[in-house]
Amino acid sequence: MSQILKFIAFRVGSALLTLIGVSMFIFVAIHMLPGSFEDVLAPRGPEELRQQIADKFGLNQPLPVQYVKWLSAVATGDLGISLITQDPIADSFATRVPVTIELAVLATITSALIGIPLGLWSGLAHRRTAVSGIARVAGSFIMSVPDFVIASVFLYVFSRYSLGLTVGQWVPWHEDAIGHIKSVILPAATLSAVGIGLFITTTRNAVIGVLSKDYIMAAQARGEEPRDIVRGHVLRNISNPLVTTLSIYLAYLIGGAIIVEYVYSVPGMGRFLVQGLLNRDYPIVQATVLVIACAVVLINMAADVAYGLIDPRLRKG
Repeated sequence: MSQILKFIAFRVGSALLTLIGVSMFIFVAIHMLPGSFEDVLAPRGPEELRQQIADKFGLNQPLPVQYVKWLSAVATGDLGISLITQDPIADSFATRVPVTIELAVLATITSALIGIPLGLWSGLAHRRTAVSGIARVAGSFIMSVPDFVIASVFLYVFSRYSLGLTVGQWVPWHEDAIGHIKSVILPAATLSAVGIGLFITTTRNAVIGVLSKDYIMAAQARGEEPRDIVRGHVLRNISNPLVTTLSIYLAYLIGGAIIVEYVYSVPGMGRFLVQGLLNRDYPIVQATVLVIACAVVLINMAADVAYGLIDPRLRKG
């Protein structure tokens, strides 16, 4: 087996062990939440009714038994059914996962297209105090503002003033393409705000670090053009920090989308998770959090593999 295949196999094995640990933590944490499914369906019902509900859905079985049954079903692709609606959770995911993916992709593209060029420009001009200071403050400020604050400001402005965008309503693409674009702009812009600040700060710091290396000074001494130095040395050597930033940001989007989707009434995975928590719908919460955890683990694994492809020294390690 080649070195790169061994590297990938090791990362896949680590990811599987991580997912098993995450599944155990998710299951135990959800069942430790105050309240129960019986409290939701029959808050003032007699004890006999509450017992019947627990018997019907297997909620009175020992937790290890419930966990093994759940994990066995998940391993076969069965994510269970909702305790409230009795609908298969996989069917709900089929309509909600694409919505969350669309928001994540749009936010990532927007953040990268704006943040990386600004960070590169700021890093190359770091000796200019004004430019460097503005970029540093702007990046830090954007990252420090929470999603729900940005979403609240957008909701207030675009609800009070008619600016042509849809607020608080999701329009599917197949129903109205123009209406869909109008409804997706604000959630995507809200999620991309943190990414823009993150890419500006990371790219700027990475560029400044590379410019201080000996090989940059050697290239300058050889008389290489600044454009060639940036293309041949700077961009190549800031690849790893950018991969790290991208993986962190994608993982953030998976979790950050929960608040944004709920605020904007977007029918994605985040809103689905919140509704499941409020209803103590254990199968929905377990399946949704596990899918989110799988996405985060896969993102980190892909980043590890990308590191090895970019820098052969990491594969040897």
